[in-house]
Amino acid sequence: MDFKGFKLDKFQEDAIKSVDLHNSVVVSAATGTGKTLIADYVITKFLNTTKRVIYTAPIKALSNQKFRDFTKDYGDKIGLLTGDVSINERAQVLIMTTEIYRNMLLAKDPIIADVSYVIFDEIHFINDIERGTVWEESIIFSPEHIRFLCLSATIPNAEEFADWISSIHSHKVDVVRYEKRAVPLEHFVYDIEIGLGKVEDLKEKISEQEVSSRYMSKKKYKEYMRNVGEVSHVAVIKDLVSQNFIPAIFFVFSRKACLVKAKELAKEVDLLTPEEKAQVTQICRKMIPDTIEQMNTTRDVRKVLSKGIGVHNAGLLPILKEVVEILFSKGLIKVLYTTETFAVGINMPAKTVLFSSLEKYDGFNFRYLNTKEYFQLAGRAGRRGIDNVGRSIVLINRRRLDIDKVKSVMDKDIEPIKSQFTLSYNTVLNLIKSHNEEEINTILKSNFGFFQEQKNSPRQMRIFTSYKNKVKQLLKMGYLTEDNKLTWKGNFASSIYSNEILVSEIAYSGLLEKMDIPQIVALMGAIIYESRISDRFKMQKIDKRYAKIIEMVSEHSYIYKTMNRQSLKKVVALCYAWATGTDFESMLNLSSLVEGDLIRFFRQIIDQLEQIKHATDNPDLSGKLSTVVAAIDRDVIKVEF
Repeated sequence: MDFKGFKLDKFQEDAIKSVDLHNSVVVSAATGTGKTLIADYVITKFLNTTKRVIYTAPIKALSNQKFRDFTKDYGDKIGLLTGDVSINERAQVLIMTTEIYRNMLLAKDPIIADVSYVIFDEIHFINDIERGTVWEESIIFSPEHIRFLCLSATIPNAEEFADWISSIHSHKVDVVRYEKRAVPLEHFVYDIEIGLGKVEDLKEKISEQEVSSRYMSKKKYKEYMRNVGEVSHVAVIKDLVSQNFIPAIFFVFSRKACLVKAKELAKEVDLLTPEEKAQVTQICRKMIPDTIEQMNTTRDVRKVLSKGIGVHNAGLLPILKEVVEILFSKGLIKVLYTTETFAVGINMPAKTVLFSSLEKYDGFNFRYLNTKEYFQLAGRAGRRGIDNVGRSIVLINRRRLDIDKVKSVMDKDIEPIKSQFTLSYNTVLNLIKSHNEEEINTILKSNFGFFQEQKNSPRQMRIFTSYKNKVKQLLKMGYLTEDNKLTWKGNFASSIYSNEILVSEIAYSGLLEKMDIPQIVALMGAIIYESRISDRFKMQKIDKRYAKIIEMVSEHSYIYKTMNRQSLKKVVALCYAWATGTDFESMLNLSSLVEGDLIRFFRQIIDQLEQIKHATDNPDLSGKLSTVVAAIDRDVIKVEF
């Protein structure tokens, strides 16, 4: 079978047959094998009908990329809905983040009645501790007429996952597997002593040295350990260049380290021909606006790009990320230092993939990647039709080495997808709002975790305990009546999708009516801000501003106790500056947050304010919040798609 000029593989044909039979499909196929073509087929199938297709993605950057890609093929048939933008929202095919789809389901959006298929790209994100619940709820709350196309690189327990969907929606769910990669993948380590080699070689070398160390004096052993440490990434890249192993994607689990390493490499090598340099200069001049040309990060990025070296992470301005993606796709970036977000859905492979380490900070502690994470990233190695083999190379730091752990991570993707389902207050309120007691019991038993537990431990009933506890708390706080109906606060909170109780208490308290624009922005900023150890803020001249907000908040005990006052202290100067008209470049001096982080921070504040506007029935408050949004939705913060 041919489709869009491609001769389809059997797994693609099998998935398409399932779609034609109006079944749901779980596709577990290696990176780079062409899973997106199946999604293309679904879109094409329904494009000229009265039915809609929804394409969901785990991150906004991927939603935006898919919108650009599909718009090239299908024009104004494509729409985009994220927390930031709404483009062509009545389109036949709607690209959106999974959170938006979940919220549409709970809000009973009339669009849902017309939807035939929902495509879940990167469905393994159901494993995500913080956000996995969104994927489960998106499947659970979908009406019976909707079918699903679930795409992932590898799902070892795909049959179990399909059985769960089938059990709650009573329709056939097919599993299509394709383990073979288009380009074979080989796995290496790069050690300071053995150079490029297999992990088995390194393990053998370490075993020999452990034996030798028993006969060393303590002084000699300490000296040896001082000298055997981390490999220089510059030396490794020079080695790869000499062996023609580039272009390469270099995964670094730190946004700041990406740029630092790129600048270090740029001092040592120049990877472009004069003709290629001219192309880079032309594209940068054409795409980068004058408004950001003089920013430090822009200058740094342009400087390394002129040497064929790129940087890509969530901290960059969106336009810079787009420039980097275009240059990489044209072969004008030979080494790209990036965080793991570049591997989510972006179809841009390289000859070689490198890892600065297999350890990353996950928001709680440092840990090794699991096999699913490793193979998701390593899978970017090897370009179809260009390379005979793709290479994944892990740089070794002997001082922080658990060789057995490294070996197990690189061996095979054996991580099953697991339920991370947790009940939020928002979900509980929407369940009570739209369902009777019998329906609620059925829905509570519909999550993937309950399905897995029932197979192994039929008496496990934690979900019902969680539900009852939340109902008690909502009743106590005035969100529910004694006869289990939503109060004004309950109805309000049912339309707030994050920090729902705190935000609802703030809206109910009258604080927003009393506060001026900068105070509202600072209060919302304190709720939104996600603290990171490395973040630094300038706090001069904040005492009176901070004290005034705390004085107003202290009259409301729940808000005072619950909100993070330390976060308010950190962000108050930042929020006041932007809300009172400070230019973006000056605002950069108020914290260590980079441009992309600042944009995301203020976009999240805007999203939270828009949720309050939508939820309130107070026209004066709604009008005031529109003014607040207008004050901060400007310059580079304003989304220009």
